[in-house]
Amino acid sequence: MTRKARALALRPEIAAAVPGTAMVLAAGLGKRMRPLTATRPKPLVEVAGKALIDHVLDRLRAAGIQNVVVNVHYLADALEAHLRTRASDLNVQISDERKLLLETGGGMIQAEPMIGADPFLVVNSDNYWIDGPADTLHLLASLWRGDEMDALLLVVPQARAGNHRGSGDFHMTADGRLARRQRGKVAPFVFTGIQMISKRLLIGAPEGPFSTNILWDRAIAEGRCFGAVHQGLWFDVGTPGAIKATERALQHG
Repeated sequence: MTRKARALALRPEIAAAVPGTAMVLAAGLGKRMRPLTATRPKPLVEVAGKALIDHVLDRLRAAGIQNVVVNVHYLADALEAHLRTRASDLNVQISDERKLLLETGGGMIQAEPMIGADPFLVVNSDNYWIDGPADTLHLLASLWRGDEMDALLLVVPQARAGNHRGSGDFHMTADGRLARRQRGKVAPFVFTGIQMISKRLLIGAPEGPFSTNILWDRAIAEGRCFGAVHQGLWFDVGTPGAIKATERALQHG
């Protein structure tokens, strides 16, 4: 973590203005969450009595974000009906991918005209996080440097990546720049599914479905993809077993 990141993490009174708009990625098929996703989209699966997407939306609202774009595909009608219940506290727009699932990168490209902010936040709908000393989204905004960054990814150390069974995703240099884990090796940081990006990242993107990894790799090569270390708790909630493990961890503080 950089000196600036450490200082901000230890000073929760620092509050940076968060972007006015966030995109929530909610169009996935949720195959790893079967059988729970046989009859409902993954964002509506509950953890601790609340739908996963509501955990995300509540965090966005608490950070002062009012405008949210949500992409939908699998069992989209059910998800849209649920999102209408949030109309009293959030302005939610739907990016409709019913005809073609565009993956994470393609989904952002389609939704981009609805996103008025630059930079803007992108959050996976199956995220479950708890803030540390500072509000997570405000901390991310505090670390944003638009002249140097196209993407700022919130990462968590392997040791604090709840339910995660992978080998990590990234290495980080002293100044916060990210590098990919090499094949067959272990990396110390795991991507949380929360990121702040500039619309510059989307320039020259492929057409149709594609992964955000393509855009990140370009930004990494140009030295414009950075990481910020999450100071609180984070859980990978990708399977039914992970739901139970997360609920046990929350119950025991």
